[in-house]
Amino acid sequence: MPAPARWYARPGARTWRCAPAPGDVRAFHSSLPGYAPTPLTELPSLAEELGVGRVFVKDESWRLGLPAFKALGASWAVHRILAERAADGAGHGGPLTLVAATDGNHGRAVARMAHRSGQLAHVFVPRGVHPGAVAAIAGEGARVTEVRGAYDDAVRLAAEAARAPDSVLVQDSGGPGCTRIPRWIVEGYSTLCAEVDEQARAAGVGTGPGLVVVPVGVGALAQAVVTHYRSRAAPVPAPALLAVEPEAAPCVLESLTRGAPVSVTTRETPMAGLNCGTPSGTAWPHLRAGLDAAIAVTDADGARAAADLAALGVSSGPCGAAPLAGLRAALTGAGAGERRAALGLGPASAVVLLSTEGASANPHFGA
Repeated sequence: MPAPARWYARPGARTWRCAPAPGDVRAFHSSLPGYAPTPLTELPSLAEELGVGRVFVKDESWRLGLPAFKALGASWAVHRILAERAADGAGHGGPLTLVAATDGNHGRAVARMAHRSGQLAHVFVPRGVHPGAVAAIAGEGARVTEVRGAYDDAVRLAAEAARAPDSVLVQDSGGPGCTRIPRWIVEGYSTLCAEVDEQARAAGVGTGPGLVVVPVGVGALAQAVVTHYRSRAAPVPAPALLAVEPEAAPCVLESLTRGAPVSVTTRETPMAGLNCGTPSGTAWPHLRAGLDAAIAVTDADGARAAADLAALGVSSGPCGAAPLAGLRAALTGAGAGERRAALGLGPASAVVLLSTEGASANPHFGA
């Protein structure tokens, strides 16, 4: 197997520290109808294949009634938006319009939370998103605008639409002057990390995983993972954190390599939820300081990973399977020894793969 074409490593990331997420996020999610921790499934055959002690998959194929983890961020952000509006005395007029750009899962989650809370939703969808995913968003009651351009174009148009009265942008790609709601979305994802810790301890991984592998679009989930694991005080060992992107859209990898956030021209990929050309401005400082490594994977490697997970009983779409593809690319082929050392992995290490969506979230891969 050839060496990965694109790889970045940053020595010292495990010593960086930041403030933790708020402590009340998990309690909020626990209060929602249908909340339950998603499974952390051990797959011994992958551990044997990759020469590590244990491999677990955090299976986000069903989260709060939707086939992806995005409901965690959307629900917390909408909760905070409406609570702030009520506190300001602005909550007694007509409904808000919650505006979002999406490659699929985030927009559907925003639309679901808008409907549940009596609000409206307007979702902008870039080219390349499967018609089934567009129909699922519309099925949640949202107004859907299909954009001829790429994801970044959809983000720009959504931001313009959110300037209308009684509208608010619910987006994780924060930038100058737009950090509060992206921060709330990221905070919502902290519940996933808290569950991983509890489940890993229950499985006998006392100090937590040695490596967490996270798929990356604009980097919001990766920011949540960095925040969680880089805010823990010693003597708890800090795990290595590996970000995985499609070769068609490696905006975070390119930014880390250059040492500054940059935009890249993207191509279509089945990993639609990761097809983002610009890192989140809110996430970037955390990604730059707290990620140990980043890698890009091919569509073929992602498809193989999704098929292998399905054969092992884990429903995973192409975005959710990207961490397995990235782990394989990092731990095999020419240079694998150096990459393994950069991640601090040994034959007894425990690895957690964050499978962020089920196969049903992406119609390219069936139900």
